[in-house]
Amino acid sequence: MSETYDVVILGAGPAGYVAAIRAAQLGLKTACVDNFKGKDGKPALGGTCLNVGCIPSKALLDSSRQFHNLLHGFKDHGISAAKPAIDVATMVGRKDRIVKQFTGGIAQLFKANKVTPVAGTGRLLPGRKVEVTGHDGKVSELAATNVIIATGSVPFELPGIPFDGEHIVDNVGALDFSEVPARLGVIGAGVIGLELGSVWRRLGAEVVVLEAMDSFLAAADADIAKAAKREFDKLLDIRLGAKVARAEVKKKKGKAVVEVVYADKDGEHTLEFDRLLVSVGRRAATDGVLAEDAGVRRDERGRIEVDGHCWTGVEGVWAVGDCVRGPMLAHKASEEGIAVAELIAGLPGHVNLDTVPWVIYTEPEVAWVGRTEKELKDAGVPYRVGTFPFAAIGRAVAMNEPHGMVKMIAHAETDRILGVHMVGPNVSELIAECVVAMEFKGSSEDLARIVHAHPTLSEAVHEAALAVDKRAIHKGN
Repeated sequence: MSETYDVVILGAGPAGYVAAIRAAQLGLKTACVDNFKGKDGKPALGGTCLNVGCIPSKALLDSSRQFHNLLHGFKDHGISAAKPAIDVATMVGRKDRIVKQFTGGIAQLFKANKVTPVAGTGRLLPGRKVEVTGHDGKVSELAATNVIIATGSVPFELPGIPFDGEHIVDNVGALDFSEVPARLGVIGAGVIGLELGSVWRRLGAEVVVLEAMDSFLAAADADIAKAAKREFDKLLDIRLGAKVARAEVKKKKGKAVVEVVYADKDGEHTLEFDRLLVSVGRRAATDGVLAEDAGVRRDERGRIEVDGHCWTGVEGVWAVGDCVRGPMLAHKASEEGIAVAELIAGLPGHVNLDTVPWVIYTEPEVAWVGRTEKELKDAGVPYRVGTFPFAAIGRAVAMNEPHGMVKMIAHAETDRILGVHMVGPNVSELIAECVVAMEFKGSSEDLARIVHAHPTLSEAVHEAALAVDKRAIHKGN
């Protein structure tokens, strides 16, 4: 006889584990099924984000930034060091310790909140039953009043270019190189490609990024994308309109190399790399999650179909995070998990997808929330724009990071903030102020009249708000 829970959650990533904790806080008997294994082969909570995504990549970004600054930036401060070197094994070990600390932290939170972790792969059956296939192959069954599907996403593989985990890798492989590759190829100039490409370039690799699209960071505002590319071009060899035809591991002079053939407007080209990172996006991880008669539908992209409150249309069955519509972002997933747990408990729960912030943790960082200027123009919405450069911000110049800008877009008639877009130092933190303002239906005038501490990077937001009305103090309007 299967054990019965108020809530059973499939997946313990940012959507699933957060939903589990919130459901348990609300007094619901909760179980969370997850099949992820850590590098030690043991079950590890936290999903892709914590184990092989957000957290480990930020650890490597920080390590590589320190080394790069030691080589190239500290001399401006009068700091020098003799023969600096990077120990890749130590760097990767630090990353692994951080991951283990946080996966263990989730396990402790589950214990403290009386969430039952279940190691294995879950599949939804009719009647809100969940079949669990354990790592040992044994099959068991759970029953629930509510089931939340939070199975996340997996990397796309390009046809004919399979991952081998050593020479042709996804984000997981690129986190665990044993040495700095002399030449690293990256297919895709998205978040993962830019972040991990930056890590290995700062450590000494020659990095070539091949992007099939003719535009850079197409999802971002055009002005921000242009400013960002100007800075990235100093670090990475980014080739736009480069469509990869094939990639193959070959032996040359006793050494394995990855031969990549791509085409652009100038014809076909061949490059050789020591490693190749394929980062062309992610897809919903829903294969095998649903029994055919479970009643839950998937769209043409494999995402589970839900309404505005993450309900699948099947009584007691919900879906959240990367496996449903909306941006594939950990923070969006977590908030959906919380919202659904609260809805199940009879409380109000909602996530505003229009104010979900986006961040790329490169150097400089890129962040935005709301609509781009092109989107507003195409929609016929009247707007005004204010911009301000970090080069005119004392704190940014003192930090030796004067690159980038803040761009604020407000409705031309109501002055309500419609979008804020940034590239520059610590903009991953600065964007939060703008999210709050937009959630409270704030105007550019609201931000313009708020006192911002001096000297801080946030003054760039203040001045951009002033610039919407052409009254920025520290630049000509």
